[in-house]
Amino acid sequence: MRNAIATGLAAALLLAAAAGDGEGQSLPPSPRRPPATPATAAAAGEQAQSAHVNNWTVGVVGGFFEGTFIRLAVELAKALDDGQNLRVLPIVSYGGNENVNDLLYLKGVDIGITYTDTFALYKKSGQVKNIEQRINYISELLLGELYVFARPEIKTFRDLDGKKVSLGIKGGSATTTGPIVFERMGVHPVVLYISNTIALEKMKTGEVDAIVSTGGKPNDLFVKLKPEPGYHFVSVDWSDKFSDYYLPCPLSHEDYPQLIPAGESVPTLCMQAVLAVYNFPRSSDRFRRVERFIEYYFERFDRLKQPSFQPKWKEINLAANVPGWTRYWVAAEKLAAMSKTAASDGGRPRTEQEARFQEFLAWREKQQSKKP
Repeated sequence: MRNAIATGLAAALLLAAAAGDGEGQSLPPSPRRPPATPATAAAAGEQAQSAHVNNWTVGVVGGFFEGTFIRLAVELAKALDDGQNLRVLPIVSYGGNENVNDLLYLKGVDIGITYTDTFALYKKSGQVKNIEQRINYISELLLGELYVFARPEIKTFRDLDGKKVSLGIKGGSATTTGPIVFERMGVHPVVLYISNTIALEKMKTGEVDAIVSTGGKPNDLFVKLKPEPGYHFVSVDWSDKFSDYYLPCPLSHEDYPQLIPAGESVPTLCMQAVLAVYNFPRSSDRFRRVERFIEYYFERFDRLKQPSFQPKWKEINLAANVPGWTRYWVAAEKLAAMSKTAASDGGRPRTEQEARFQEFLAWREKQQSKKP
């Protein structure tokens, strides 16, 4: 009898809960239904809008947030953007070393910025078949300096032997240039891969002894750096052992007044940067976009020389040849057409960068001719 009463009370309570007045009561949670799959642009009938957005968009892979290459990519976008007719999409990357890999394999990357020493090492490794045919160049870019910034106890480059030296994040240009320079100087540091801004903080605690970075001056990383007593740029003296890829380039007080005393300079190396492009076949849709980018690049190049842009745009000679590279045929044809106009105007003087680079090439050719 008691069991029957208990059963009846339980049933009554359940019915009351189900038909309650809603105050302080709720139904047991129902099983969660999976969200509906969102419709694609095609499924939503937006194919035309999707095609419109992608039609004239070109991806330019630059570098990491704090580097010169990403600034150049952003400035290309600012100078060449033409709304529906051309959109340049700057892409943050690991840096000049990885940019070659991105040009070869990463979807959405049409154009990239790298250094000539990086490309030369890719060719020497033989890991990428026919890389010189697959990646061409549009024009030279800036000459980028090598920066070795160290704690007070590091007096010379050779003092870095056995010390903890950060080359920035893996994939950056310094991860190519740094090891080349260390090997040729016979210096063997403990190599770390840490973001430059973090590595600079770790220098204060002694966890890092120096950083190696690359980029065209003025380099934002060092322009904005608050000076610390004794922290300084380390000299890297040019010699014949660097004649294949590098030029001698000083850093001066005018470049970094808060880091280099007035009237002083620090010798270092610099290397040629290149605006590289994947060699898309003429029949491809990507080719059509790259072709328009190149047209805009040459026709609107003077916009990049405005005061708000990186100063080294003013030193670039669009017609200069880059040894070891093949110029993309679209760029070559555009230059040929422009040369006819320039000839009728009496030509123009060479830039300082071009003059330095051509003098170096002539010297190097002369030196190599002396070798047995």
